[in-house]
Amino acid sequence: MPDSTASSRTDRVDFRATSDPALLESADRGEANLLTYSDLYSLWERQHWAVQDIDFTQDRIDWHERIGAEERYARMYGLSSFFIGEQRVTAELGPMMRAAPSEDMRIFLSTQIADEARHVAFFDRFYSEVGVLEADGLDERLVETSEHLNPEFGVLFDELLKARVDRLAVEPEDAETLVEAVTIYHMVIEGMLALTGQHFIIDYNEREGTLPGFVEGFTNVARDEHRHVAFGARFLRDMARKDPRYTAAIQRALGEVAPIAEAVLKPKWAPDDENVELFGTSIAETRAFALRALERRMKVIGLVAAA
Repeated sequence: MPDSTASSRTDRVDFRATSDPALLESADRGEANLLTYSDLYSLWERQHWAVQDIDFTQDRIDWHERIGAEERYARMYGLSSFFIGEQRVTAELGPMMRAAPSEDMRIFLSTQIADEARHVAFFDRFYSEVGVLEADGLDERLVETSEHLNPEFGVLFDELLKARVDRLAVEPEDAETLVEAVTIYHMVIEGMLALTGQHFIIDYNEREGTLPGFVEGFTNVARDEHRHVAFGARFLRDMARKDPRYTAAIQRALGEVAPIAEAVLKPKWAPDDENVELFGTSIAETRAFALRALERRMKVIGLVAAA
């Protein structure tokens, strides 16, 4: 699979500015100059973008005239996962923000709530202007697109993550639950699943020369996600260094969600053969990319031995 474009994307200065360990070779040695929470806030101010500035004119032509019906259906799993996922995490971040133990953490997490809402708006505008679905209105589009998701998606978001967030809503001082929530949200949902999906979806569209407006906006979304994951890495490293019970909480959360997260990577219509290529990439390659990123982050946090 050609990967020069994909590699250049992960080498982007603005992506690497986030200090996400997955983008840094030094993370293989457990080394990363993670930004402080206040530095991450300042970076958020410098990396603003607007959904209304994106032009979807060519995207509408591509979707209806260049992409066949069968491929449009196949693409819907990835699109739906992100559209619904962004909506879910926007709703779940509030209790996590309020439970954060310091004001600079809470300030950054407040920016992340705004980011996730902007991502929902991006997908809503793309669906609406391109004519992806027949539904009218954001709520109706969310309902219709959710039909493309697999059951494991619901388990991850609506059970495993939501259980921690609901606990924090009533017991915001429960630091172990916050550590578990950040592990599931920032390390698994954003770090493993979202950024992996973004990497390969953007790469495929760039190679095919399709959906330029979507690629522009989705690249901005990916940059936001790297910044969020950098927060998660910083927070989990700080907590793991503070008390070994937080290290155990990270390991406990990863062990519980790993099998479900792995299943989310695979569309429900995909064949069981992991070597079959979907949009130019096999399930095995996708999984390897996700695990590599997680391993680098865990080395920096201190949970995996560095090379």
